[in-house]
Amino acid sequence: MTSRLRFHRLFLSLIIIAMSSLIIAPALSIAQSAYRPASANLEARRWFQEARFGLFIHWGVYSVLSKGEWVMNNDKMPIADYEKLPAQFNPTEFDPVEWVSLAKAAGMKYITITSKHHDGFAMFDSKLTDWDIVDRTPYKKDVLKMLADECQKQGIKLFFYYSQLDWRHPDYFPRGRTGLTAGRGESGEWFKYIDFMDGQLRELLTNYGPIGGIWFDGMWDKPKAEWRVEQTYKLIHELQPAALVGSNHHIKPIPGEDFQMFEKDLPGHNTAGFNEQSEVGELPLETCETINNAWGYNADDKKFKSTKDLIHYLVRAAGYNANFLLNVGPMPNGKIQPEFVTRLKDIGQWLEKNGETIYGTRGGPLTPRPWGVTTRKGNKVYLHIINWPDSVLSMPKMPQKVKTAKFFKDGSKVEFLEHDKYGFFIRIPQTAVDEIDTIVVLELAGQ
Repeated sequence: MTSRLRFHRLFLSLIIIAMSSLIIAPALSIAQSAYRPASANLEARRWFQEARFGLFIHWGVYSVLSKGEWVMNNDKMPIADYEKLPAQFNPTEFDPVEWVSLAKAAGMKYITITSKHHDGFAMFDSKLTDWDIVDRTPYKKDVLKMLADECQKQGIKLFFYYSQLDWRHPDYFPRGRTGLTAGRGESGEWFKYIDFMDGQLRELLTNYGPIGGIWFDGMWDKPKAEWRVEQTYKLIHELQPAALVGSNHHIKPIPGEDFQMFEKDLPGHNTAGFNEQSEVGELPLETCETINNAWGYNADDKKFKSTKDLIHYLVRAAGYNANFLLNVGPMPNGKIQPEFVTRLKDIGQWLEKNGETIYGTRGGPLTPRPWGVTTRKGNKVYLHIINWPDSVLSMPKMPQKVKTAKFFKDGSKVEFLEHDKYGFFIRIPQTAVDEIDTIVVLELAGQ
């Protein structure tokens, strides 16, 4: 065989292999690569980036046991025992006006609430199952409908958290990493479960008015499963083009998603151990955190973060160009515990005075530093100095010449020096230091 003939045969073989790989490639990569967000979706992304602060709510029948949302798995409860909880769940003190008003008082622009957590229990009136709040509890009311109506009245966007993982559904099979002691049968039809999931999402997207988006969780339970996300994401975008899709799968964003989230970590960090594979992408960013250590109500968890620490997290998130989704776990009676209420209101008071430096900003132009972060809006750069013990702060040069430097608190002038070789310096007298966040506004020349 001549070398030229061998080359042609090799070339033809490579073409056949390449074409075969396209033919057998999962529908996920093909369908999702064609995703083009609608104009309404792009506008929603812009709104989301400027909102900067949201309320996360983990609430379900697990609150009856006051041990957090993972109690079914952690206490190895079989389904037969867990199914006794809804009869004890009667949140007669739930007041959607109070909840939404609290979010607004905290300076939050949106709410994300659990519509279905890993226990599979629907906190809405699902027609696809009786394992829901209307059919199984003495309360018999659709709390999500009540909350959705109130959010629309008060101008707060509502997102639905939805767990793809399900410890109870018989067709969630083969099993994943968790919920192995629930006592489910050893058989099931996986795509029948996915159809059920899509059906519930259709309910959420057609019966509750305009929805801000869907916040998915649970793919990490079976990372190699065929989740059929291309079909699910398409369903969401077709039903509500402005709805944003995000997934807490701890990997880089999948085409079809509209924002990227980081659990209990700032973007690019992995102190909590969840985000080791989470590359920071180009989508709008969000980080979520708890006020104590639990997501769902845990009566024994008294390790409450201080208001100062929570404000620092909000500020740092903005400096990383990310939203901050701060969680509360309501009690089974429908009330939000007072320790949470106090902190949310205190954060709101801080934002009333300093919100200009957070809302509508983007992170930068300096990357986050040990002393704090910068945010920017137009030709203004806000230096958030939250950890600086000295009187002179040095940093790299700004992208444009600095016209003025002032303390945000009272507009008084800040001494500064620009040096072509050594960077930019400001002097902060000890009397001007704020115990939470010393904010300096730099006005740059040009835009």
